[in-house]
Amino acid sequence: MTRPATDANRRRSVPAGTYRLQVTADFTLDDAAAAAGYLADLGVTHAYSSPLLRSAEGSTHGYDTTDHAHIDEPRGGRAGFDRFVAELHEHGLGLVLDLVPNHMGVADAAESGWWWDVLQHGRDSAHADAFDIDWDFGGGKIRIPTLGSADDVSELEVVDGELRYYDNRFPIAPGTGEGTPQEVHDRQHYELVDWRRADDQLNYRRFFAINTLAGLRVEDPEVFRATHALIVELVDNGSVDALRIDHPDGLADPKGYLDRLAEATGDRWTVVEKILEPGEELPDSWKTAGTTGYDALSEVDEVLVDPAGEAAFTALDTELAGHPVDYAELVRMCKREVTDGMLGSEVARLQRIVGDLPGVQADQVTEGLAELLASFPVYRSYLPDGRAHLDETVAAVKARRPELAAAVDALHPLLGSAGTELATRFEQTSGPVMAKGVEDSAYYRWSRFVALNEVGGDPAEFGTTVADFHEAQQRRAERRPASMTTLSTHDTKRSEDVRSRLAVLAELPEEWAQLVRGLVARHPLPDASLAHLVWQNLVGAWPLSKERAHAYVEKAAREAGTSTTWTNPVQEFEDQLHALVDAAFDDATTHAEITAFVQRIAPLGYSNSLSQKLLQLTIAGVPDVYQGTELWDFSLVDPDNRRPVDYDLRRELLTRLDGGWVPEVDETGAAKLLVVSRTLRHRRDHPEAFAGYTALTATGAAADHVVAFDRGGVVTVATRLPAGLAESSWGDTALPLSTGAWRDLLTGARVVSDASGVPLAGLLSTLPVALLVRD
Repeated sequence: MTRPATDANRRRSVPAGTYRLQVTADFTLDDAAAAAGYLADLGVTHAYSSPLLRSAEGSTHGYDTTDHAHIDEPRGGRAGFDRFVAELHEHGLGLVLDLVPNHMGVADAAESGWWWDVLQHGRDSAHADAFDIDWDFGGGKIRIPTLGSADDVSELEVVDGELRYYDNRFPIAPGTGEGTPQEVHDRQHYELVDWRRADDQLNYRRFFAINTLAGLRVEDPEVFRATHALIVELVDNGSVDALRIDHPDGLADPKGYLDRLAEATGDRWTVVEKILEPGEELPDSWKTAGTTGYDALSEVDEVLVDPAGEAAFTALDTELAGHPVDYAELVRMCKREVTDGMLGSEVARLQRIVGDLPGVQADQVTEGLAELLASFPVYRSYLPDGRAHLDETVAAVKARRPELAAAVDALHPLLGSAGTELATRFEQTSGPVMAKGVEDSAYYRWSRFVALNEVGGDPAEFGTTVADFHEAQQRRAERRPASMTTLSTHDTKRSEDVRSRLAVLAELPEEWAQLVRGLVARHPLPDASLAHLVWQNLVGAWPLSKERAHAYVEKAAREAGTSTTWTNPVQEFEDQLHALVDAAFDDATTHAEITAFVQRIAPLGYSNSLSQKLLQLTIAGVPDVYQGTELWDFSLVDPDNRRPVDYDLRRELLTRLDGGWVPEVDETGAAKLLVVSRTLRHRRDHPEAFAGYTALTATGAAADHVVAFDRGGVVTVATRLPAGLAESSWGDTALPLSTGAWRDLLTGARVVSDASGVPLAGLLSTLPVALLVRD
């Protein structure tokens, strides 16, 4: 089935479909090259690779670039990259490459030539301007939070002309190497400090609160040129066809960056890893096709969740928490923990830039900044276009905290002055505050219904209507028809199939509540809300290994930070938590109850998964398939979602499908592979059939159980709320289509539409989804 290589296929301006590959030292560029033929057969037009530039030793993700001039050697190096590209081209495929412009990895100073040089030469380094360093606040030195305590300065050693702290290596500036290790340290352009001082005393910008990822000043034309030279070369020589930009919210000037990138790469198709809040749009002025797809993920998920389940889930959540949860206030408080804790250094830097405000005490300035950051409704504004978000936030803070009115009124015009250092740094800080406060905290604390606790979503919005879904897709088709769509990424909190299974619970809230009450009573945990999160995720991913379950709950509990934390683990609580997980496997009654419940809902989850996938693959945009998810994939948060993929199995199943096999909807996942391959191939071969969007409304008693639309040559039909449908059946429900014969690309079945349309009982008798074309 491999398509011949042609420039037309490989270098089309917009991919028809992409397949995300996590390239690592364990899944190298040569391994990726070996999958090229399979990807072509699957139907994508482009492989979509994780970052490939040289990164920190042992990196499993590549977002810690240490050298922008080389392809990472453990992943295969330049030779492996060239073989990978050659194999892609042989099969008519292009390459989308992930770029990391915001920061560099500095975990080991010796691995990053730029960082090493700055530590060695300070402000005189040729690379001093590449990093975002507040030299004055450090007394001319960079503060490096690496010591176990301040007393550990005594543990320093001078070895082979370097300063060593256990396995950490640091340079020694010329002419400063005489004396004791502490005397040598004191003469350097950096200061090694207690790691706890990172929260409020660092003087370099980081990626979020990760001390080993130092922010780059890519707004500097020379820094841009140096960090993008290899990428531009790979685009110019035809190796790279399109780009994905990581974390644009961290950049000083995202619009300017995208303008410069478009000019350097000839306006290649580019998407940005930008998380939009519900209703938020990308700035029209950005030179990008759109986002990496979290907004589409949320829209597709929501239409498969039954809003009728909200009251029961809210009641259960209130019962377990011991009080009603105000999610908006929970988010604000989580964000305040971030401003007052791990990102305190960034807030302190904002306060230093503000300086003295007449009539306002310094502590009120700091408090005002923190409240504004904690109350900001989106990840970041882009002045001057995003001024309304700032105005809204100022009004909200004044209403809630009137004693801060003078401070926020004084800050308001300063923060709204586009292009100033203060306004820019505030914009760069609000995103990390949102990400750490919401994605990495509130999402683990509010366990009402975790299927909605996903990047780009809003857990307070419990499902949506089919009409709202159609409205969102018509807007997508009009505004960003070449944006990426996705359901799973390396950053999602749980995979698409876990969320699809959990969506069934919204239709069975009383059954779920009864099960949970029994589990909580039998295996009590002091943090009942966290226990609810654990039980939902175990059911969503069941069956899974004990090892995976233990790793997940430990991470979830520490991210929640309510009963244990990463920096101060509470052993007694974690022992109780792990005992709860053991009970799911070892307690006969509990294991039987979970297994029976999963067997009850799994077929309904499969139905949701197929609908979810077909919707994502056929709405406007460029659909991405995350590695391995063309079959069922019940993964939890990273690193669980980066486990090896069995491509031999997928090739075998695809060969059987191509031989005419129409599989059952069962645990093999072959039905999902059928949906993915047939849809991607049709998008690749008939792009004209996906050029419009017309909502279709079914008639009959079960009309609310179908989502259908016509893209202008192909019709998508997907089942929703399958538990309710199982109680009633399709009955007389029909889909109005123009009269004549239609063919289902998934099953090959031929159906005829008459004046009353196509009966759904017959159309969806084999699969819960259909993809129709004129026969």
